[in-house]
Amino acid sequence: MTLDKTWKALSTGDDYTWIRPAETGAVMVRGRMGGSGASFNMGEMTVTRATVRFADGTLGFGYAAGRAHQKAELVALLDAIFQQNPALADQTIPPLVATLAQARNDRSRKAASTKVDFFTVVRGENPK
Repeated sequence: MTLDKTWKALSTGDDYTWIRPAETGAVMVRGRMGGSGASFNMGEMTVTRATVRFADGTLGFGYAAGRAHQKAELVALLDAIFQQNPALADQTIPPLVATLAQARNDRSRKAASTKVDFFTVVRGENPK
């Protein structure tokens, strides 16, 4: 199941307005060595965000890595729906997680099938 299919299945034709249509910006990514060391600025990352308000006043917020405008908007819409009915989140999120895990496994298997193992052949000892 994808975000688009999930939205189409859960959408009740709710009236909504975009408070912040999808917009792309940059955030500073910070790292920490070993999980407990001093933090450092690793670099900037592109992020897209969106905010929606449903007719009943429910606000939904969506963030997505990269320039994924549609994804950020779908996340915002689903966030608002899940706030209205938390039970829907419990039913909907596990299949989405399973879909993502399967896609990750498929990509890993495909990458592993193209892996090349290089080795060094020793041709004897070097003269001193």
